[in-house]
Amino acid sequence: MAAPQDVHVRICNQEIVKFDLEVKALIQDIRDCSGPLSTLTELNTKVKEKFQQLRHRIQELEQSAKEQDKESEKQVLLQEVENHKKQMLRKTTKESLAQTSSSITESLMGISRMMSQQVQQSEEAMQTLANSSRTILDANEEFKSMSGTIQLGRKLITKYNRRELTDKLLIFLALALFLATVLYIIKKRLFPFL
Repeated sequence: MAAPQDVHVRICNQEIVKFDLEVKALIQDIRDCSGPLSTLTELNTKVKEKFQQLRHRIQELEQSAKEQDKESEKQVLLQEVENHKKQMLRKTTKESLAQTSSSITESLMGISRMMSQQVQQSEEAMQTLANSSRTILDANEEFKSMSGTIQLGRKLITKYNRRELTDKLLIFLALALFLATVLYIIKKRLFPFL
């Protein structure tokens, strides 16, 4: 029958292998992640949690190795601990790469949002320019119609001035004819012999 200490070591080893596989799977999920930033952040958080659990199990294994009675078993277990620490160090590098990837993705998403806002502002500016152009064209059309009205008014005023001159001339001639008629009547009545 195995000693309780051996059982504990075996359980620690199994959990270390389990956490190691889970970390590898999560890192692969981070590599494959093309979703939103929240998903990437959630995966990154899970990787950190698994690393904490992995560190804790490696420390437990190291403590169990130090408590071994036989020097040969102690050395074997300490060698396993060193191997696990080296693997964890390589995975920590992957974790930092995943963190860097996450921050780069976040930066790119921020840039994408800024570009989207710039495009929206440009669209609004284009709409404002289109409205301004429409207003200017409407004002130009109104100016053309007013110009036509002014020219018509000028023609009417010129006609009116000519008509007024003609009317004054006719009135003058009518007055002259009237005066001539009155003088002729007065002359015939007062001086019939002439």
